[in-house]
Amino acid sequence: MDKIYNPKDIEQPLYKRWEQQGYFKPNNNTLQDSYCIMIPPPNVTGSLHMGHAFQQTIMDTLIRYQRMQGKNTLWQTGTDHAGIATQMVVERKIAVEEGKTRHDYGRHAFIDKIWQWKAQSGDTITHQMRRLGNSVDWERERFTMDEGLSNAVKEVFVRLYQEDLIYRGKRLVNWDPKLCTVISDLEVEHRESKGAMWYLHYPLADGARTAEGLDYLVVATTRPETMLGDTGVAVNPEDLRYRHLIGQFVILPLVGRRIPIVGDTYADITKGTGCVKITPAHDFNDYAVGKRHTLLMINILTFDGNIRQNGEVFNTLGEVSDVVSGEIPALFRGLERFTARKAIVEEFDRLGLLAEVKYYDQIVPFGDRSGVIIEPMLTDQWYIHTTPLAKVAVEAVEKGEIQFVPKQYENMYFSWMRNIEDWCISRQLWWGCRIPAWYDTAGRIYVGRNEDEVRQQHQLGDDVTLRQDDDVLDTWFSSGLWTFSTLGWPENTDALRTFHPTNVVVSGFDIIFFWIARMIMLTMHLVKDDNGKPQVPFETVCITGLIRDEEGQKMSKSKGNVIDPLDMIDGISLADLIQKRIGNMMQPHLANKIRKRTEKQFPNGIKPHGTDALRFTLAALASTGRDINWDMKRLEGYRNFCNKLWNASRFVLMNTEEQDCGLHYGNKVLSLADRWILTEFNQTVKTFREALDNYRFDLAANILYTFTWNQFCDWYLELTKPVMSSGSEAELRGTRHTLITVLESLLRLAHPIIPFITETIWQQVQTLTGNLGDTLMLQSFPSYDAALADASALTDLEWIKQAIIAVRTTRAEMNIPKAKPLAVLLRQASPTVVRRVKENLNFILTLARLDSITLLPSDNKGPVSIIQIIDGAELLIPLAGLVDKDTEQNRLEREIERIDSEINRITAKFANEGFIGHAPEVVIAQERKKLASYQQSRERLLKQQAIIVSL
Repeated sequence: MDKIYNPKDIEQPLYKRWEQQGYFKPNNNTLQDSYCIMIPPPNVTGSLHMGHAFQQTIMDTLIRYQRMQGKNTLWQTGTDHAGIATQMVVERKIAVEEGKTRHDYGRHAFIDKIWQWKAQSGDTITHQMRRLGNSVDWERERFTMDEGLSNAVKEVFVRLYQEDLIYRGKRLVNWDPKLCTVISDLEVEHRESKGAMWYLHYPLADGARTAEGLDYLVVATTRPETMLGDTGVAVNPEDLRYRHLIGQFVILPLVGRRIPIVGDTYADITKGTGCVKITPAHDFNDYAVGKRHTLLMINILTFDGNIRQNGEVFNTLGEVSDVVSGEIPALFRGLERFTARKAIVEEFDRLGLLAEVKYYDQIVPFGDRSGVIIEPMLTDQWYIHTTPLAKVAVEAVEKGEIQFVPKQYENMYFSWMRNIEDWCISRQLWWGCRIPAWYDTAGRIYVGRNEDEVRQQHQLGDDVTLRQDDDVLDTWFSSGLWTFSTLGWPENTDALRTFHPTNVVVSGFDIIFFWIARMIMLTMHLVKDDNGKPQVPFETVCITGLIRDEEGQKMSKSKGNVIDPLDMIDGISLADLIQKRIGNMMQPHLANKIRKRTEKQFPNGIKPHGTDALRFTLAALASTGRDINWDMKRLEGYRNFCNKLWNASRFVLMNTEEQDCGLHYGNKVLSLADRWILTEFNQTVKTFREALDNYRFDLAANILYTFTWNQFCDWYLELTKPVMSSGSEAELRGTRHTLITVLESLLRLAHPIIPFITETIWQQVQTLTGNLGDTLMLQSFPSYDAALADASALTDLEWIKQAIIAVRTTRAEMNIPKAKPLAVLLRQASPTVVRRVKENLNFILTLARLDSITLLPSDNKGPVSIIQIIDGAELLIPLAGLVDKDTEQNRLEREIERIDSEINRITAKFANEGFIGHAPEVVIAQERKKLASYQQSRERLLKQQAIIVSL
């Protein structure tokens, strides 16, 4: 092995070898249980971010763990076609390079252009996944628009339509006026924005008056332009000011339309004026009120967000209505929506109908891709009737057929599913799975897998012109079929029979409804076992938190706090990191802010840490909490951990290579340390497996870290030195055998989390153990063996460690040189302690660097000493002659003064209201921790000072 651990030298060549040798594939051993994980398909346009790295580390840990148990494992990979994102990428590309739009190309040519882009640039994230060490079966990689999955999508659409579970209807949706398509709630970003509330007079009709004698109502709105589509005003039935007006009318200003006053609890007596304008075609809450009171719906906006020439009038069923005119005043026709807002407010003011304007901060919905404000829009769309699907999906979780980890996320799932609304599945894009529906010239709808099937089923001749629906299906629709479509459904393939239902899905809580719930609904409706029972898509839903920055803020490009996992692996200079975060940002003040933040956080850039250190950090952070704060110090610490394991392995190899390790012949004598480490490792295997089996990756990482660093590297390797220097042949054989046995087993245990370093070391160690093989990832995972437990070795060795630590602590606290031998006294020693000392005297003297250990009678006070209480005895270290009284007294006084200064500094901070009120919680917590540590140190120093005074 090289002297220096350099991840860059080992990781990529090793992964290439793994992939070429086919180690990631299922073993197809039908005598073993199967185990399958479906990767949440990342966007084909995407690049690896910290969320991907986090979840994929968890999945790879699980799949490697199960593979090493001999199971027939499949980690199915693939990417999502990402309708909006991909179309935007290619549209920007042709605009910059060719000065064209998609309309210049036409639909088919533009789609061909996207396929060309995918072939050239669409595999960025899959290359990055390889850098993470993901052991997915690349030969089975799927794409949500490949031929097989596209056919599955069509099949599902046709079946659900034939079962009356898919229908076309006119309803209110989130509409992006820039992209001119429906978007899902997940694609709506709610931002704080400066806004206003306009208070408008609506005259009462027919001479009506309020209880205060006014001939008008005052309504408040943040979107005055929508008043052109008002079809009612709501007041609370309990509001004494207005309830007598329910059933009467107001005259809609500027338009002149009579609209009814309705009684609805949506109008809050305590808020605003108590009167609410109702615009069912342009507000989700108003839409619900309109449904309850059968109000008309008037659409006043075009798809690109301009005021229409005439409003479209519909009844509550979405049917065209001529009950009222949709006429829009000429002054506002064709205006862009925000220009119209300004013009309408000016007209209200001119007419004396503007009561007041109040300015305040408000939350406004923006399209996360387009960056424009979203409009609720009344449009014709395709929907899935979800209530019957949701009922079965809820029962599956209630019965425990699907388990959520952590369990509390079941409540979030139930809340959404028990109040579910129909799912809008159509999108006004060109890139995506096109809806398999055709229209004749009369507008009749025909649904089928292709046009030939439609014509045949409905006996339509060539004289009947058919036009396919222009819309495509929501990306979530195709990804909702992911667990079974990737395995060959609707064909009853071997893969489907072998790996479905899958075992676990790893996902963020933010897409429980958008993806998890929809997969459960669609799978259980479409996939049945041999007895006709609905199959669940997976047995366990492992929910992860979101990775935030070190201050707990959500990572975003605008904040300049995004962390690229590949930068953690490879390192990056400060200049390159700043350029990466700023990019082409046009706002100089934001760019400067990001630059300063980056310079403060990473003054020297980011040094390389390697994939294993990143994976270990992510596993260690994978607690059951919702949010996870990134911690560079922990990444650095786990890089040191990998280095520690590397160096420890080199020590083992240097002491065992070309030596008799007791593999084939010769008597072996195990020392107390050998028996202890074997027992410790056996117990570590038990707790580590329990942690992984319960999806507690943080606990598993901590268990692995504690054993490797503390027990194996710090203690056991040191405990072997007395044997190595003066042990008999049998003892040497026993210790060498234990060294290589525990190290080889430890590498197998750690492999699922840190695969690269463990494989590299194992290739060197395997020949010494006789446990030969081509790769570590196909070796058996360590198992707990109750017969190996050695309780006496544990208790005896732990006592010796306790005694050694007591001596070392005294040396450090009293400033006694490490090389100076000490004479130790034991008082009130129990028979067990006496036995331990006698049996391991030379061992203890060597490791603690002692001259002697003397047993004192219980009544002997002994000389002035530092006294350490250990199990079954008092350990005394006489100080006479070890320290200079005056020198030590002066040192302690200076240290106490320094600590008092720190305590006063932090105490002053906490007395400062500005610090408490503005400092981030993480900073306040850090200061509290420092204060507690300083106070403990002060108490310890005062005790030492008292002992020195008594000398």
